[in-house]
Amino acid sequence: MILEALIGFTFLAALVVMLAPNAWAGRLAFALSAVPFVGSLYLWSRFDAVGNALTGGTIAFESRYEWVEVGGRTVSWFVGLDGISLPLVVLTTFLVPLAILSAWTPVDSRQSQFYGLMLFMEANLLGVFTALDFFLWFVFWEAVLVPMYFLIGIWGGPRRKYAAIKFFVYTNAASLLMFIGFMSLTFALGDSIGSLALPEITQALADGGLETWFGISPGRMAMVAFLATFAGFAVKVPIVPFHTWLPDAHVEAPTPVSVLLAGVLLKMGTYALLRFNFTMLPDQASALAIPIAAIAVISVVYGAMLALAQKDLKRIVAYSSVSSMGYVILGLVVFTEYGVGGATFQMVAHGLISGLMFMAVGVVYNATHTRMVGDMAGMADRMPVTVGILVAGAFGYMGLPLMAGFAGEFFIFVGAFGAPALPYAPVFTALAMFGIVIVAGYLLSAMQKTLFGPFRLETDYEIGPAPFHDVAPLAVLLAAIIVLGVAPDIFFEMIRDAAMPVVEGVSVDV
Repeated sequence: MILEALIGFTFLAALVVMLAPNAWAGRLAFALSAVPFVGSLYLWSRFDAVGNALTGGTIAFESRYEWVEVGGRTVSWFVGLDGISLPLVVLTTFLVPLAILSAWTPVDSRQSQFYGLMLFMEANLLGVFTALDFFLWFVFWEAVLVPMYFLIGIWGGPRRKYAAIKFFVYTNAASLLMFIGFMSLTFALGDSIGSLALPEITQALADGGLETWFGISPGRMAMVAFLATFAGFAVKVPIVPFHTWLPDAHVEAPTPVSVLLAGVLLKMGTYALLRFNFTMLPDQASALAIPIAAIAVISVVYGAMLALAQKDLKRIVAYSSVSSMGYVILGLVVFTEYGVGGATFQMVAHGLISGLMFMAVGVVYNATHTRMVGDMAGMADRMPVTVGILVAGAFGYMGLPLMAGFAGEFFIFVGAFGAPALPYAPVFTALAMFGIVIVAGYLLSAMQKTLFGPFRLETDYEIGPAPFHDVAPLAVLLAAIIVLGVAPDIFFEMIRDAAMPVVEGVSVDV
């Protein structure tokens, strides 16, 4: 019942905040958002699951109730955790209070609705990472889009309506494609399944339960479903060439929304790829290993080169996310213990680092009202603490040792070199590592041009250190990045345990 309580409380908190006066909505939202975080720490302290929830492993905090029957399939309220989902639940509940705190300065209108939508989005994100029934999972998946659309469309920048509509159209179309692909797969399973429970579907696929459906052979049906779901999830990640909605959404979104968009929402896509494509259909993933790895490397290098060409600091960080997600895809497709485990770990690491970067850029923007590289030269003298943390975050993006980004990329590269499931694995890995050089180049250049040198921004007000409620979440995020970099086993052991069945499921001797 604890997962129901966690999700239900967050929904209730969203409603309470929406009905609260604007004057104290921010403080109320921050206080209420701390409760799910404490709850996630309790889940972490009591976690004892072994293996992968979809492949016969134990499910922590499992709760299942039959709900309704649709098309001969039982739909259930079915939630639970394993070593893949728990770190993402902790990440979500950790980032939301910090994002709310960072909104106190920039959000100055309709605060009750803003913070209420933030909590509503958190509740649905928790549902995405805990649901083990496809219909339930899809409801949460789609519901996340609604608050994000309004948060960008109402509180965003000058082109907010365009960015919000583009985000909604892209992601909703992708969801439709994914839904058609997956539901076709379940119908092709025929009598092999009696519900839409993800563990049952995974087992039926492993047992060869696919039947010829409308003249489509089982093998072809599995491949069609894989391609449809992969394309749908790739939009959410996003990876090249499905990435064009992301920079617009980030640039127009207010700072706290960008924090959650990069920190958590993008992980929905990689989490779904791991859960559905690489766990349920490993042979199809293995058959397409070379093109998937090529897409991953292209995303790494192309995303980094696009970032190199930008002048807007927020757009630079946005394209950096495209590059970073390429590493995650590469880790998944190599089908090794450290590759898949490192990819999942990197989801958490990137969530923290990207959240820090967007938040720090937002704090500087609040003081200068510009994000253009060069316009903010000399800010290190005016806002030394904020700038210091921003530079530290850039080092985290570069994969500096003793930071979470280094640990995640190191695990991925160790798992990728010589991976038997991926032909030419050393070549793909070397090309991906080249992306780190580009990342270091554009981030160091941006930091130098933006923050150092003589101060020349002309304002009619004095620019000084940021207020405590702006700096505090930055310091907390930086501390978490360092702790996870120094002690990656905090999460990596449970992640690796849950990743092993995925590795063992592919038809390659690994």
